[in-house]
Amino acid sequence: MKKLFIGVITPHLLVTFGCNSNTTPQVVIEEDSMRESMQLQFWNNLAELEGKAFKGALMTGEDPDFTGDLIMHVRSVEESIIKVPFIVGADSSRTWIFTLENDGLKLNHDHRNPDGTEGDHNMYGGKTTNYGTAQRQVFPVDKATVALLPNRTTNVWWVDLVPGSHFTYNLRRVGSDRFFSVRFDLTEEVETSGTPWGW
Repeated sequence: MKKLFIGVITPHLLVTFGCNSNTTPQVVIEEDSMRESMQLQFWNNLAELEGKAFKGALMTGEDPDFTGDLIMHVRSVEESIIKVPFIVGADSSRTWIFTLENDGLKLNHDHRNPDGTEGDHNMYGGKTTNYGTAQRQVFPVDKATVALLPNRTTNVWWVDLVPGSHFTYNLRRVGSDRFFSVRFDLTEEVETSGTPWGW
């Protein structure tokens, strides 16, 4: 049977359709192109917020640990690391660290004491296991976190980033009622409240 191959090239994606008279068309997507169109677009959209800060609101109801203004600040953008302090009222202990690696994106949580020293539980997080989308990246818990915090073996974090609209940070602990979500309004910049702890 004759086979027909049709290549379609877009700015970010190469899709090849292969078929013959007895089979349904198959779609083969080149991994590098897929990553460029998904993860790297997400990464670049986050990097474009460098130096900007935005106010957020809890989407999961009241939480005694998160009172006062909630501010995210894309404070540092390097070639493979983006650092985003998450300021909660007068508490400047938290920084989200996004790392671009050869095989995916990582999300770590840097917790600091007021004097800048590391908190008791530091740098836990997760790593992508697929390419996600340009607007959503998912970070299942990684092995280092499981070793550090055995009670968080089912954690899944995900971040939604819609340019010109919102940035949402989410945590779900599968098999429990633990769910946390905070959404930041990207349509209006705000002032930050000084230097985060540990910077």
